[in-house]
Amino acid sequence: MTAMSNLSSDVTELIFSYLPIPTLIRASTVCKLWHSIISSSTFSQLSTQSQKYPWFFLYGIHNTSSNFNQSFAFDPVSNRWFRLPSPTFPSQSSSFLGVDGFFLITAPFFTFSPILKRHLHSTSPLRFSRINPLVGVFDSGSSSPPSFIVVGGVRFIGNLVDIEDRLAVEIYNPNSDSWLLCPPLPADFRSGNSSQSLSSALFKRRFYVFGIYSCFISSFDLHTHLWSEVQTLRPPGVVFSFLISCMDRLVLAGICNGPLGSSFNLWKIEEATMEFSEIAIMPHDLLYGLFDGDEEDKFASLKCVGLGNLIYVFNEEYHKKYPACICEISSEDGKCRWRKVPQLPSPVNKFHKVVSFSSTVSLHSILQSEGGGDDVAPLQPMFD
Repeated sequence: MTAMSNLSSDVTELIFSYLPIPTLIRASTVCKLWHSIISSSTFSQLSTQSQKYPWFFLYGIHNTSSNFNQSFAFDPVSNRWFRLPSPTFPSQSSSFLGVDGFFLITAPFFTFSPILKRHLHSTSPLRFSRINPLVGVFDSGSSSPPSFIVVGGVRFIGNLVDIEDRLAVEIYNPNSDSWLLCPPLPADFRSGNSSQSLSSALFKRRFYVFGIYSCFISSFDLHTHLWSEVQTLRPPGVVFSFLISCMDRLVLAGICNGPLGSSFNLWKIEEATMEFSEIAIMPHDLLYGLFDGDEEDKFASLKCVGLGNLIYVFNEEYHKKYPACICEISSEDGKCRWRKVPQLPSPVNKFHKVVSFSSTVSLHSILQSEGGGDDVAPLQPMFD
């Protein structure tokens, strides 16, 4: 049998490309050759795991004692949960949220940090400080930092909120460290303009906003800074649903009442016409395995996030310690494959609020951060 050390760099690189990120982190510490292969830019391009298999992040916030805050990350390739160092949460937990690659604080000041680092970067102040907004992150064409779009939310003034104000959309320009004011959410969303009643998806340079219960949908064009006409996107029997941006499509995911009872369905959305077609139904045992009893309102605690080829569905109630399942949408044949996510590693505290999101994880940025200074989270022990 040929020893690993006798293989060519190309073959070694190919073998590494099939390994999950936690295994690659450990392998990079074996020798200088393996570290140079794994940390190279060519290997980052070869390994597409971060784009196809985004991780699931869950941050638990305890309002009375930060000692009970906890943070977890789930890697779908290794099928493992990892504990993360908890970031410093603001006293106003409604201003904390996560988007692809970052967690953010929106009030009283807008700050952001890469998800696996501890250092918060502050921007110039938002014109309208707000809590529970929708936030998207997109490439502005420059290397760093990223651009953000902030939509809706509730105005935050001191310790008071103004639920009536329709807040302007604000877009962050990292080159000038300034915020551009744009038209607010259409008036149809007035009755619920925060992330508690809305979901969003950034797809093909448009920021889609969808009413979880109202089923209103509109999109904001990042080029023209204009909103599209508000439409209703409600498949038959839908009780509530979430809009997800997958790799090559928009997907609607939600609870549906049918002749055989409640189910959790996925629909593919044609963004040009807003027509929908059903692509999957979660297996009955997986859905009801997320709950303990048969209460009529049990589905109200169901949440859904997704990115790339993966959609995560979970119960944000503590009594079952936040169980979850995952659906992988094949990029080859479009088929959907469901499976249960392992339980969170014990102990799991009881939280007053759970912040969840799906995000790509860059192997290159993790390896760079290991020597990045005091502001970097201790990543290596996380993967031991």
